[in-house]
Amino acid sequence: MFQKTRLQLTLLNSIVFIVLIAILSRTIYFYTEDQIYKDVNDSLIKDYRDFNNGGMPGGRPQGEFLLGPGPSVIVWGPDDTIIEPRLSVDHFFKVNEQKFFPKTFDDIEEISVNGYTYRALSTQVDTGYGEMAVQFIRNVDTEKEMLDRLLLILFVGGGIGSLVAVGAGYLLAGRALIPVKKSWDQQQQFVSDASHEIRTPLAVIQSRADLLFQSPNATIEEKAVDISIISKEVRRLNKLVNGLLTLTRTDSNQMEVKKSNFFLDDLLMDIMEQYTDIASFQGKSIISHAPEQVVFHGDKERIHQLLVILVDNAMKFTEEGGEISLSCIKNASSIILTVEDNGIGIPQEELPLIFNRFYQVEQSRSANEGSGLGLSIAKWIVNTHQGNIKVTSEQNERTRFEITFPRNQRKN
Repeated sequence: MFQKTRLQLTLLNSIVFIVLIAILSRTIYFYTEDQIYKDVNDSLIKDYRDFNNGGMPGGRPQGEFLLGPGPSVIVWGPDDTIIEPRLSVDHFFKVNEQKFFPKTFDDIEEISVNGYTYRALSTQVDTGYGEMAVQFIRNVDTEKEMLDRLLLILFVGGGIGSLVAVGAGYLLAGRALIPVKKSWDQQQQFVSDASHEIRTPLAVIQSRADLLFQSPNATIEEKAVDISIISKEVRRLNKLVNGLLTLTRTDSNQMEVKKSNFFLDDLLMDIMEQYTDIASFQGKSIISHAPEQVVFHGDKERIHQLLVILVDNAMKFTEEGGEISLSCIKNASSIILTVEDNGIGIPQEELPLIFNRFYQVEQSRSANEGSGLGLSIAKWIVNTHQGNIKVTSEQNERTRFEITFPRNQRKN
């Protein structure tokens, strides 16, 4: 699919380059032609005007061609033959008389005869002998040769440029498709991972439901384990689907973020109170540290979701007797929010991967039944608030998430 798209982009890029080369070459050629013929044209126009203003000095045409013997002014009789100057029947101009006869009047024309090139400006004159024509003419073989050479150079250069354009177009198309291909691969991986994650709880629900159908007369108490597992997997599936919907909306910029001012230190206290009983039940402790009030401009609901994700992770991976601490401080330019635990930690080689969707540290930790979406959502929330999140960890000692928000955020 991408190869076909790349070829289409190459064709499009090549056409654009070739058209630009053609326009540039045409511009160069016509500009050069105008400059080369400028002196010749000015000379013809001067003679033309002088003649119309009173005739040529001396009463008759004067001058010679630069190439090809012949006059610079020709007078044509009523019968379209050369009457001035007087030429022998075998003279070059006399032999090619019909080719030299003016095709247009009062406008410069180009005449090509037997390999010679001329530029001419003619006018008609009424006389007692009938209507005659006076033609001012110049040989421009040298100028024509220069233009032919330029045309050849432009043609060859344009051909080479077109080949380069095709190659450059192919390379540019490849570079342009890199982020598209990366996005496509990520999407495919996302769909594959989502399908796998959804399939697992569905398989458990299906198998447990089948077991229930095999014992239609059993009591709820007897099937409490199966019912509990089904309920647990439904909650897990619901959480996974909500996470997927959140990420899908963030990818399409459909997730609404409503920012307002609120006290971040108060929010930390709310989170701590929310988890105090749970932590106590599990034999863990949770504390909060906010030495002063911190006014934060952001989406309170999303920041709450961010803290819940981080505290949930800390609770899951902190063993009995462990401690989870929340803190919030501010300085002149930033607001720093941290969530730290003294749990099992994260291997150093896996730290760069933990924000990837569906990524879970160590397969043994899957017993905690996470979906691998929480930290991806957390990172999106931080980015939406123009913040930065970093994590440091030492295995079997501690894990620390530190989020830095600018105090003066851009208004969305």
